[in-house]
Amino acid sequence: MTNGLEHYLDNDAAAGRVMAHARLLLKLTRRFEAIAPAGLGQVAHVANYKSGKIIIHADNGAVATKIRQMSQRLCDELSTGGAQCSGIEVKVQPRQIPCQSTSSTSKPLSARAYGTLRSTSENLPNGPLREALDSLLANVARQE
Repeated sequence: MTNGLEHYLDNDAAAGRVMAHARLLLKLTRRFEAIAPAGLGQVAHVANYKSGKIIIHADNGAVATKIRQMSQRLCDELSTGGAQCSGIEVKVQPRQIPCQSTSSTSKPLSARAYGTLRSTSENLPNGPLREALDSLLANVARQE
């Protein structure tokens, strides 16, 4: 099935160009991972190749800065792999981790803080602020 699909994509003119570009990106990615210093290959990756310029996405600013410092050496070494490299463009693009949750952790209130908030709530007139404080106190974890 894979060979049939690949054969079909290679024989179609538009899909053939896309497949050739995908193969070039795969080749550049493997070459980048091989020549990048230890650790850098895991936090940056080849994103695209346009008009002789290789676009690399870095996970953070520090990685992007390091790659920019090394861009000429990386460009020279990537050129020896087959694709002409006239420059490297680095963009910061953090990777999205779908399984990672960003929910906050609840921190318990001390007995003193809870008592102060309870006292404040009881001294407030009925209204939105008192309702918000009562709701907070009903849902907060208390530290014993």
